Amino acid sequence: MFNGLVGLVSGGASGLGRATVAKLIKEGGKVIACDLPSSPGSELSKEFGDKVVFVPTDVTSETDVENAIKIAKEKFGRLDVAVNCAGVGSACRIYNFKRNQAHNLEEFSTVIKVNILGTFNVARLAAGLIGQNAANTDGQRGVIINTASIAAYDGQIGQTAYSASKAGVVGMTLPMARDLAVRGIRVVTIAPGLFNTPMLQQLPDKTREALAATVPFPSRLGEPDEFALLVTSIIQNPLLNGETIRLDAALRMQP
Repeated sequence: MFNGLVGLVSGGASGLGRATVAKLIKEGGKVIACDLPSSPGSELSKEFGDKVVFVPTDVTSETDVENAIKIAKEKFGRLDVAVNCAGVGSACRIYNFKRNQAHNLEEFSTVIKVNILGTFNVARLAAGLIGQNAANTDGQRGVIINTASIAAYDGQIGQTAYSASKAGVVGMTLPMARDLAVRGIRVVTIAPGLFNTPMLQQLPDKTREALAATVPFPSRLGEPDEFALLVTSIIQNPLLNGETIRLDAALRMQP
C-alpha cells in the first residue's frame, strides 16, 4: 500500500505512536520514530530492523526535531508523512479548596508546551522536508497528522490543562492546512476517545471496565491499531484536509 513512503512519528515508542509505526511499516513504509531518550524506542529496531530509525527526541526542542528531520533525509531521502503522537496528561483541579491550593502553574505550562508547542514544532519543521517532494497529479506532496483528544470538547474535572492543550491542537488544524495548501501538504487531526494505551493500562481492571462501559458502541476501549488504521485512511484519502476526526465510538464524556 505504502511502498516507498517515509513517515516520521513522534511518541513512536509506545501506545498510539508505536501502533502507527508498526502499521506504516507493515504497509511497506519506512519510519523515523521519535521519542524521549528514556523511552523503549531503541527496542523498535529489534522488531522492524532497518525499516525504522529511532531518534531520541524532545518534541519541544528545536534542535532535537531538526536532527530527526535531518536523519530522515539522510537515511531515507525524503519525508511524506509526519504523525504527532507525543503528548502528556495532567489531573489537577484549578483550585483545591480542601488544601487551599491552586493548580500548579509549572504543571499547566508543561502540558501546554509539550502538547501544543511540541505538535507545532514537529509540524513546522516536517513541512519543510515534505514540501521538497515532487507533487503528484493532484498537486499533493504529503500529509501532517496531529493528535488531539475528545477532551478538547468534553473535558473532565481536573483536565483543564489537558483539555486546553488538545483544544489548541484542534484550533491549529484548519489554519495550518490553509497555510500549507499552497505547497500541497494536507493537515488532519485525530481526536481519540478512550484507548487501551499504557496510560489507561496503569489503572485497576475495575476502573478500566467502568470506563469501557460508558462507550456507546462498540462498548469497549479503542485499540492503538484502530488509531493507526485511521492514520492510513487519512494518508490514502486526498480530500481529508483541515478537519478533526473524532475516533471515539460515539462517546460523549459526561461530568
